[in-house]
Amino acid sequence: MTQKVRIAIFASGSGSNAQNIVQYFASHKSIKVEVAFVNNPNAAVIERMKTCNIPIFLFNKKMFYENNDVLDALTTFSIDYIVLAGFLWLVPSNIIESYFNRIVNIHPALLPKFGGKGMFGNNVHEAVLKNRESFSGITIHEVNHEYDKGKILFQAICPVLPEDTVETLSHRIHKLEYLHYPKVIEAWIALNY
Repeated sequence: MTQKVRIAIFASGSGSNAQNIVQYFASHKSIKVEVAFVNNPNAAVIERMKTCNIPIFLFNKKMFYENNDVLDALTTFSIDYIVLAGFLWLVPSNIIESYFNRIVNIHPALLPKFGGKGMFGNNVHEAVLKNRESFSGITIHEVNHEYDKGKILFQAICPVLPEDTVETLSHRIHKLEYLHYPKVIEAWIALNY
């Protein structure tokens, strides 16, 4: 790769995964986080990205679903791959088709269990605990037209302990996310580029 592959991160919340990804690729020889697309003007990820000197593209539902503003911005930034990091909206068809097999997401459970609309963050951990699962983990997958249904690229497992709460399980899952997500993104891009 002569010129760097350009990534856009899409985020809706605190941005800890986004920041971890930015830091991982900060001095990478062939991959660069170019911009963060954020759909929540009050999201903590905005401050995290400012600290990392990553530009923010703020957008709303109309820009995402009713016109091509977001797709046009991706083109303007010359984005090659999209990484979802705590992004809660279903990606619309115009972006899926323009970035076919070039959008990746992380889910805080072992798909196909505990996936789908409304299954994000603590909702997932609550469901795992309520179902008395012995294991949970993370799933990194490509994104298609349905929530959490894209091709699975990687899974990592951790135990669910009898004394676990949503907070303790969430903490264990976050550790897996920070450890694996940037490396899987790197390998996935190397394979596809």
